[in-house]
Amino acid sequence: MDINQLITQVNDALWSYVLIGALVGCGLWFTWRTRFVQFRMLGEMIRLLTESAVDTTRGVKHISSFQAFAVSVATRVGTGNLAGVASAIAIGGPGAVFWMWVIALVGSATAFVESTLAQLFKQKHKDSFIGGPAYYIQRGLHQRWMAVTFAVLITCQFGLSNNSIQSNTICGAMQEAFGWSPVWVGLALSLMALLIVFGGIQRIAKVSSVLVPVMAIGYVALAVFIILANIEKIPVVMKVILSDAFGIHQVAGGGIGATIMYGVKRGLFSNEAGEGSAPNVAATAATSHPVKQGLIQALGVFTDTLLVCSCTAFIILISGLYRDPELNGIALTQSALQSEVGSVGPVFVAVAIFLFAFSSIIGNYYYGEANIRFITNDTKVMALYRIFSGGVMVIFGALASFELVWNIVDFFMAFLTFCNLVAIVLLGRYVFRLLDDYRSQKRRGVKEPVFHRSQIPELEHELECWE
Repeated sequence: MDINQLITQVNDALWSYVLIGALVGCGLWFTWRTRFVQFRMLGEMIRLLTESAVDTTRGVKHISSFQAFAVSVATRVGTGNLAGVASAIAIGGPGAVFWMWVIALVGSATAFVESTLAQLFKQKHKDSFIGGPAYYIQRGLHQRWMAVTFAVLITCQFGLSNNSIQSNTICGAMQEAFGWSPVWVGLALSLMALLIVFGGIQRIAKVSSVLVPVMAIGYVALAVFIILANIEKIPVVMKVILSDAFGIHQVAGGGIGATIMYGVKRGLFSNEAGEGSAPNVAATAATSHPVKQGLIQALGVFTDTLLVCSCTAFIILISGLYRDPELNGIALTQSALQSEVGSVGPVFVAVAIFLFAFSSIIGNYYYGEANIRFITNDTKVMALYRIFSGGVMVIFGALASFELVWNIVDFFMAFLTFCNLVAIVLLGRYVFRLLDDYRSQKRRGVKEPVFHRSQIPELEHELECWE
């Protein structure tokens, strides 16, 4: 048994018996305790995207709520939407799409909780705010060992292994469309990534706030065109998704177990709800109340899975090519597009996946940076991390196999998610109080609710950014 097979078996055990129940259970619990916040406050989520950065701390270079949203969506909207969805359908069957929707609907409440906590416990940094699960674990639970464990796991997951998937997918798409060598594509990606990651979160935010709308709108527009051109097939597609979701049909080696597992795994990889990643950038936004950024990040889950992932799923299912056992990952998505729009399809996907995945590379890097700074401020360690994140792992992904890079990510994602879920369940009571306060202020006619740390007396000394 090689290392790839061993990791596969460990991943299947973790996801089959632990993570699926924990993710769905936490999502349902938070949905109930927040009184269905992800549905009741959807209008408020959209309104908040236009809010400017609030000057809460003089001398700090703030990023706006929209920029924080863009960075987090940049890491969500990427390989998971094109290659991940295709992989879930190819291995788990069309029913995996239904379970991706489920984990997004309940997981958006989890995303709200974790990002609100990140805002609550954020800290001042030399050129911005900084925060995330490691920070709220230490300040809220006072468990340094658990906080450091999370920081190490997320650095391995996002800053290192996740970037190898982005690179692997870009190189595969470029080779399929143009015949370009993965070696040279990987080297070019590495150089571009290093130029940006040495610029800090402000540069990342500016790049992402431009790339994300362009790539998302372009890809969704093409998908809508294909769906409208095949509108008569949509009822059949929905029937296939729903029937396969509950094991009524056995497709592509599915069965209900594989269908649910791959739907949840790839859904989580794509929208990251509960994984503890988006809170790292949610903490950097300057806002007047922690709930605001929690609402915005919950909207990011909807944007990613219910919109972009569904676009990819419909394109693949309309084409019928998911039945071909030789196709998987980005090649399946490219082939599906080619069957619908001709030879321009693979080229369009190659360009789209570059924009999607490259923005994910630079966003993933920041998640690792925020957590390394939590452990140490040693400039040499940070420089070494930047070289590995933007350089070494990007090149590794270009040369490694599709199966190996996905297995490594699934392995770290399982432990990372479990660690974060434990923390937010224990700290969730503060979020419920914050949400009640936010709703109360809105009912009193306050247009922009404001939070002061004196409102939670037992945490007053831990909340340095809410004077």
